[in-house]
Amino acid sequence: MGLWADWRGWRAFRRLPASARRIVFYAESGQDWHHLRPLVERLADAHDSPCCYVTSDPRDPAFDQAPPGTRVIHVGASLVRIWLFQFLRADVLILTMMDLGNLELKRSIHPVHYVYVFHSPASTHMVDPPAAYDHYDTLLCVGPHQVREIRARESQAGLPPKQLIEHGYHRLDQLIEESERRGPHRPGEPPTVLLAPTWGEDSILNACGQSLLAALLDADMTVVLRPHYESRKRHPEVIAALLARFGEHPGLRYVDRMGESQSLFDADVLITDWSGIGLEFGLGLARPVLYVDVPRRVRNPDYQALGLTPVEVSLREQLGTVIAPAEVADTPACIRALLAEPARFAAHVARLREAHLFNIGGSAAAGAREIAAIAKRCAGHAA
Repeated sequence: MGLWADWRGWRAFRRLPASARRIVFYAESGQDWHHLRPLVERLADAHDSPCCYVTSDPRDPAFDQAPPGTRVIHVGASLVRIWLFQFLRADVLILTMMDLGNLELKRSIHPVHYVYVFHSPASTHMVDPPAAYDHYDTLLCVGPHQVREIRARESQAGLPPKQLIEHGYHRLDQLIEESERRGPHRPGEPPTVLLAPTWGEDSILNACGQSLLAALLDADMTVVLRPHYESRKRHPEVIAALLARFGEHPGLRYVDRMGESQSLFDADVLITDWSGIGLEFGLGLARPVLYVDVPRRVRNPDYQALGLTPVEVSLREQLGTVIAPAEVADTPACIRALLAEPARFAAHVARLREAHLFNIGGSAAAGAREIAAIAKRCAGHAA
């Protein structure tokens, strides 16, 4: 039934008139929607360009939340999806998927302009595979660091230059706007701590989750535990063990939805490792981050050859402080020190934003404008 449903989705896409396939989005999962939604909505509202949104998630929020005129089509992660990519007819395809052309999903045999939307403000060359972005035509960059990194990669690998758009990051725009609307944040007593690490064998939850939670809860701090959705899939036993031990503690709240914002606004401080949420929380809310120094997530062993320090490394001590896993018993004291001067910290973060982000408050408008311009230049490819 799954393959048959995918086939029907593919046929539904192919039957669309060329005008409905001018601007196409693709989502691997429903998690992509909160990154792509601002562009879909802005294209529909400001540029009168309703899009086609193809998703491999049958529960994608786009089915209910896409603006009127948007065609949302499901094509699952089967062989049919490979055919869809291989024979795609569209003017522009926008997606958040790395490694286009490197794995089973290739560029179409027909002319299509491929646009990548970053789903993290982090750097491109340490956590991501070295060739992750090589086969895109245009990248919507979060800040100057990504432009420098991509240009360095192109020079190193002898690649033709891509179109690099000064886009920004809508998730940060939302956090900044909502934070300003709420007014200055005053840390609570006791503080509320958001624990939101990345996933993998070396994440905080795997490395020292038990001892860290014990230290925080024993200090009467309120803890919001928000695991990465990949941790819930890959290491459910780790989360189950934490909830079995601490789940009934009145100071612990468990959140299992990525992309929600309330846990960020509730928190006075974030504890994370190499997750991009550290940059979102610190730069977006101007609140401090405590980084637990687990081993780096490195999928490009040669990242140092570019001669550029990843922004998630260079900004760690500017957005908070770093402790070793063996020192997690000291986290309550570290947290109180980080919260000592909130106004001074907020002013410091305002300067960091200007240095590291494009189009603060206007990323959706900038991105949609560029996509509309690309679609105009590429008109006729979808025919």
